[in-house]
Amino acid sequence: MNSVRNRLALLFFAITAAAVGFIYLYVVPQLRSSLTASTLERLDDVAAAQTERLDTAMRAGASQRRVRRLIRDIAARSQSRVTVLGVRLGPAGPEPAFVVGDSGVERTAIVPDYPAANAALATPGAAASAIERIGGERVGETAVALPVDGEPRWVAVLSTPLDEVDDNVALIRRQILIAGVIALLAAVSAGWLVARWHAQRLRRLERAAEKVADGDFSTPIPVDSGDEVGQLAISFNEMQKRLARLDSARKEFIANASHELRTPIFSLGGFVELLADEDPDPKARAEFVRTMREQVARLTKLTADLLDLSKLDADALEVSFDPVDLGSLAERIAGEFGPAVERHRSRLDLQPSPPVEALADRDRVAQIIRILIDNALTHTPEGTAISITPRLNAGVASVVVRDDGPGIDRRSRERVFERFYTGDEVGGSGLGLAIARELAVRMGGGISLGSRRGRTEFELHLPAAGIASTRPGR
Repeated sequence: MNSVRNRLALLFFAITAAAVGFIYLYVVPQLRSSLTASTLERLDDVAAAQTERLDTAMRAGASQRRVRRLIRDIAARSQSRVTVLGVRLGPAGPEPAFVVGDSGVERTAIVPDYPAANAALATPGAAASAIERIGGERVGETAVALPVDGEPRWVAVLSTPLDEVDDNVALIRRQILIAGVIALLAAVSAGWLVARWHAQRLRRLERAAEKVADGDFSTPIPVDSGDEVGQLAISFNEMQKRLARLDSARKEFIANASHELRTPIFSLGGFVELLADEDPDPKARAEFVRTMREQVARLTKLTADLLDLSKLDADALEVSFDPVDLGSLAERIAGEFGPAVERHRSRLDLQPSPPVEALADRDRVAQIIRILIDNALTHTPEGTAISITPRLNAGVASVVVRDDGPGIDRRSRERVFERFYTGDEVGGSGLGLAIARELAVRMGGGISLGSRRGRTEFELHLPAAGIASTRPGR
């Protein structure tokens, strides 16, 4: 029973069996009762229409022969047996005592108890119906009392066997049983086939999941329908694509990180060997030290970037939300880049603006601005003008870092925020912009890029202090 196929087949069987049982045990008895009631209603209608003739003849003192002929005529018209019983006064009241006439064999008319006749004598003027079992067969009866001077003298009983009703009900039961057996077989077969089909589809998912667990993302699941399993297959294929991209990014991350770490380490190792094996002149030694410092700074920055990246991936990077004056913060950071701007022979201008306050983490905002300025210095030719402009617009505080460099080509614009992506030959780890964007998102903002020939703008968007009613979610 651990198989979905067997469970579904059993479920189909149980539902069909319950439906057949309901019809057999509830509907058929109701049908029998309805057919019996219909037969008794027909006898009531006939009794009301025909017994008046019999009452008139007997009141007029018709001969026994005429009465019997009239009884047979009424029986032929009503397609039932007609029995007229004489009434006597017993201890409990009027009761049928003897047979006056019968459309059948009179001696058999003495056998029944005639419950309908007793009921009719108890309620004079109204027809009474009852069911009696005679010789093992059910018989439906309708009786009408025939009074004389207000007292019942005779009672007419119209009766008909209910064997036709019982035969019809028995036939229906047999047909239901036969149809039920066929329906059960069909339900089990259909349920087994449908369950087998679904089980095969689920096994495909299972095999594909096993391949994914083994690191194979190359086998998509065919989507053969739009039902729940089909939607599950679509979701699984999408998950497989994402896992493949993540696996590719993981491998690329390891390769790039290894490369970025190996280059400065090898460079430092080479200079250390040179310093150990040779005694360079003071000028060469100074150049070695300068280069080694650059490589150490490169390693330090890469290590910090990788640490931030790991914290972001682990959702372990904490950010605070306090009012931050973007103008004063940008001015302080611009001052930090003075030597770098001088070496680049460029100009870094802070555009004047009204006070702009953002609701954000001061240290993280400073980190993002540093990344944007460093990106502008790294990927533009010497002498390029760079500007920083704080802005406030419709409840959004922003800092725009613009350069007048050659711009970013269309293909690279779509990937500049990807990890380890560098769009030119300058090099670098390719982590800065990816980290900057994720930090901005953590603070409820974002970074947009606009670029054309001769101008590139990175704009950091943050919620403005005093306007944002709630802190951005992490």
